[in-house]
Amino acid sequence: MAGEPVLHYFDGRGRMEPIRWLLAAAGVEFEEKFLKTRDDLARLRSDGSLMFQQVPMVEIDGMKLVQTKAILNYIASKYNLYGKDMKERAIIDMYTEGVADLEIMILYYPHMPPEEKEASLAKIKEQTRNRYFPAFEKVLKSHGQDYLVGNRLSRADIALVELLYHVEELDPGVVDNFPLLKALRSRVSNLPTVKKFLQPGSQRKPFDDAKCVESAKKIFS
Repeated sequence: MAGEPVLHYFDGRGRMEPIRWLLAAAGVEFEEKFLKTRDDLARLRSDGSLMFQQVPMVEIDGMKLVQTKAILNYIASKYNLYGKDMKERAIIDMYTEGVADLEIMILYYPHMPPEEKEASLAKIKEQTRNRYFPAFEKVLKSHGQDYLVGNRLSRADIALVELLYHVEELDPGVVDNFPLLKALRSRVSNLPTVKKFLQPGSQRKPFDDAKCVESAKKIFS
């Protein structure tokens, strides 16, 4: 369908997965063009599509946007998932940056040398249980509302729920220790657009397995 955003990345989670989640939650259908070789990446670089010579890149509304945060900001603004005023946007940014700090550790984990994985996983679990999840649980407890900011769905809720799913792949059952986060995950997961995205066969990507890691090396190394 003409007009759909087109996502350029490899066939894995990486830095594109939060973009997929946000578009899906907004009910936006999108096309994906997967990089499979170094030549695919080189072609995007040579034709001027990549301002800083790197992906993710999203074609949307006549633009070729790069830089994950810029892409997410635009989508959130366009689809009314970015608060009602500057103060709410600042809080949403603060929360999503916190999510990103932990998410980046999880993103790199499958791609790390085997000898570094045990220490990395221990750090992920420790910071999840003692820093990040308690902080977000406290936010929800402090105002007693359904969503993190302004009692309405925002990109912060979507990013956090994505994180909850990803963490549980590495630390099963951890969300059970945080009842308000568990309730938020259930609430967001049952939104029709998100529920559809969570079904098998959607454009949501699985945990990066060995095959995915090897594919990424062929493109980016």
